[in-house]
Amino acid sequence: MWQANPEFWGSHAPNLFPIIGCMKDDTYIYNDKTYHMPKHGFARHNDNFSIKNQSDSSITFSLVSNEELYTYYPFLFEFEITYTLSKNILTITHKVTNLDDKALYFSLGGHPAFNCPLSKDENYTDYFLEFEQPENSQSHLLNMTNGLLTDTTKPAFTAGNRIQLRPDLFNEDALVFKDLKSRIVSLKHKTKGKILTVNFEDFKHLGIWAKPNAPYVCIEPWLGFADNETTDQKLETKEEVLKLDAGSTFNASYSIEIDQNHLL
Repeated sequence: MWQANPEFWGSHAPNLFPIIGCMKDDTYIYNDKTYHMPKHGFARHNDNFSIKNQSDSSITFSLVSNEELYTYYPFLFEFEITYTLSKNILTITHKVTNLDDKALYFSLGGHPAFNCPLSKDENYTDYFLEFEQPENSQSHLLNMTNGLLTDTTKPAFTAGNRIQLRPDLFNEDALVFKDLKSRIVSLKHKTKGKILTVNFEDFKHLGIWAKPNAPYVCIEPWLGFADNETTDQKLETKEEVLKLDAGSTFNASYSIEIDQNHLL
């Protein structure tokens, strides 16, 4: 896992809720009222998570709506994140419970970062991402000024199911995929083989990102993505927004499997 070197990017693996990416003007409209919402939502920098359950192999953190959060997000909810370790596999489970008497609208996702390259005698270009199926999905470009999705796309795959890592790959920000066939992707070295695998079966979308020329790569399972430039800013009509009925619960998990040959 990336060590959060602030010279490049000072995070490890943020959890994204209740939005992903940017909203137009950092605002949205719900019931004719305008609300402020920071990039990737409020969960990733929130200090109010509490430990709900803990065992030798797992831990669950919980964030419950409060008066302050209600000014950003006018819903009553509980957002839980459970980390479960089984041998060389870490599973991250997101659970959203609607505690309100009305429908709740949200997006969620992970943002784990991985060291790349792994050793000083290697180059970034020694690595590539390999997907489980041949892909023809194109990356949706982001507006570099406001972080919103554009209608412009560009090819990202080589050899059918690979994305070659290179220092300039993220000069135009993240690669954003809306319609991948695959739900499994591996980080591989050209001679040493598989380093790790991310299984994102419960997630429809994927982001891949790093700061240009930085020694890491983020593989980000998403349910949702940034606003489109043409958005009407209404939360209920946001593209791919999830709707959770009153009293209902939603779960989504992804896993990170470290290859046995690369365990410390």
